[in-house]
Amino acid sequence: MGQEITQTRFTEGDYLAFYQSLQQETALLERLIAQQSLSTRNPVAGFEIEAWLVDRAMQPAPVNSHFLTTLNEPLAFPELAKFNIELNSTPLALTGNVFAQMHSQLDKLWQKAGAHAESLDTHLLMIGILPTLQQSDLHLGNMSDMHRYQALNEQILLARGQPIHINIVGEEHLNCFHEDVMLEAATTSFQLHIQVPLALAHHFYNASIMASAPMVALASNSPFLFGKTLWHETRIPLFEQAIETGGYRAASHGPLRRVSFGSGYAQHSIAECFQENLQHFPVLLPVRQDTPVEAFAHLRLHNGTIWRWNRPLIGFDQDGTPHIRIEHRTPAAGPSVVDAMANAAFYYGLAQDLCLEIVEHGLLIPFSQAKDNFYQAARFGLDGCITWQDGAKQHLDRLLQTELLPRARRGLQSLGIAESDSKALLDVIAGRIDKKQTGSHWQRHLIQQRQCDFAEMTRLYLQQQKTGNPVDQWTLM
Repeated sequence: MGQEITQTRFTEGDYLAFYQSLQQETALLERLIAQQSLSTRNPVAGFEIEAWLVDRAMQPAPVNSHFLTTLNEPLAFPELAKFNIELNSTPLALTGNVFAQMHSQLDKLWQKAGAHAESLDTHLLMIGILPTLQQSDLHLGNMSDMHRYQALNEQILLARGQPIHINIVGEEHLNCFHEDVMLEAATTSFQLHIQVPLALAHHFYNASIMASAPMVALASNSPFLFGKTLWHETRIPLFEQAIETGGYRAASHGPLRRVSFGSGYAQHSIAECFQENLQHFPVLLPVRQDTPVEAFAHLRLHNGTIWRWNRPLIGFDQDGTPHIRIEHRTPAAGPSVVDAMANAAFYYGLAQDLCLEIVEHGLLIPFSQAKDNFYQAARFGLDGCITWQDGAKQHLDRLLQTELLPRARRGLQSLGIAESDSKALLDVIAGRIDKKQTGSHWQRHLIQQRQCDFAEMTRLYLQQQKTGNPVDQWTLM
């Protein structure tokens, strides 16, 4: 959900003081990285999953405050809209039977939250974009009661100086304007975290960038917005346009955007990303922190207002040693708990294998190609084509079958993941590829072939989700 803040109005002095602290903390981080003083701990994994609260008619139910208060779950939090929540995991060492542990965590948490939702005459739904959502649902009256969201809305609109313009060309064309940042609330995701040893941090970041195209296609679950059939993963252009602000000297249309694929690989150090944050992005939330420079409080708050699809984060080990995490933000939420866990296994395995090859042989494809691959995969899903290492265009489903899925298996082996822990999850991925049935494909098929309306389709989706089966086994009848 992002860090809560204590104020929503700021003075020029606030901006100046915050920026000075941000400079000091960025310089300290660069020194610590140069001195190899950050954590060398073996990989640790975790996740955040965002979800919808819907009523009996499958419409957004803006009741997250009451829901969360009565749920009383320390791993559940509000999101931007009152009809969204977020569920978090506890960190786990990425080895052994980690996926059985993660699966158990998510399943128990999801079952608890889902049962509680039904006790309040609502349902909990795991999907990228709610098909029944209307633009009229996205107003400030439905914004969660947090200072952070109010301040972000005001600061982003101030930076833009004009309404938000959504222009997405997919199977159909959506062209509309909106007066606030609530469009972001239409996008819910499954965010994967991995803490990595400092020596591998920038390599794993680059590997995650390369892995983003197959990941966004495999996890696509957002084909509709406001009644229009758009991209297989419409979250991608929607989120980028919903908070479209750039860097210095070009607040609305700068060369660097706050929501983006990024500007390039990290060439020598993960510190390059934080230096870019300092140099290119104006401070949005200049809330002064009464903390020592070693806490990186200003750096972390500023970093939380820049949403790369792969975002490096600063955290701390239990002994206080700072560490680097990579947050992989490309997968949509859903379609089921086992699908989410399969997506996690595939990402960790593929990124690990790519990382090891990068360490040995250098970067595998140009950044510009990785970026183009990402948007092609988001638009066309498993039906798309991308350019891989040999420079030739390949059908994404074929590339996944022949190269990327075996890479993911090899990567998990190198992490020390037990085959008994990973095989069933990667088999879920294999089934999804073989049947070419993602959440997006399933939704599109029901709307196009069965010609049901969005409410009926969402109701059928919820029924299938409750079975616990992976999406490749969901019936289309």
